Amino acid sequence: MVVLNKIYTKTGDDGETALGNGARVAKHGHRVTAYGTVDEANATVGLARLYSEGEMDERLAAIQNDLFDLGADLCRPDMARDAEAEYTPLRIVDSQVDRLEGEIDAMNKGLEPLRSFILPGGTPLAANLHMCRTVARRAERLTVELATMEEVNPLAVKYLNRLSDWFFVASRLANADAGDVLWVPGKTR
Repeated sequence: MVVLNKIYTKTGDDGETALGNGARVAKHGHRVTAYGTVDEANATVGLARLYSEGEMDERLAAIQNDLFDLGADLCRPDMARDAEAEYTPLRIVDSQVDRLEGEIDAMNKGLEPLRSFILPGGTPLAANLHMCRTVARRAERLTVELATMEEVNPLAVKYLNRLSDWFFVASRLANADAGDVLWVPGKTR
């Protein structure tokens, strides 16, 4: 259980922060940048939820929880030492990726096949889901980059890859009544 009695600690005033294993690192380091962008993705999901309801809102709430799990995963380096930790470190697992895939398939079932690229926009929910998609893609790129330098849970990368696909299909679903905003190549020439 997390207890936050005091919000500011002053321990980061010198430009460093603590990882989940207690190691102090630069706030601009690759790992901090990756999980910081996951946090940013979570904030964009919060904005999208202003326009969601019912099953879509429930799914977005689950994703927000997953994104906290993902941040916890990414802030804890050295997976080989997980067994030695005081507590079991939180890692993204197959069932979280599988859930996204099942939801993508279910949402996509009722949509017309795409015959053009689509532009971000449409309903307020769809536009916000596109923002979620682009931030999730950036988080994925940064996590993949991190994985070239340090050990990263491969399921973290897989989750982010599926998540951006989830947001894309969800945005199409949010525009189902109004229709996708289609890209017209060369329209403004």
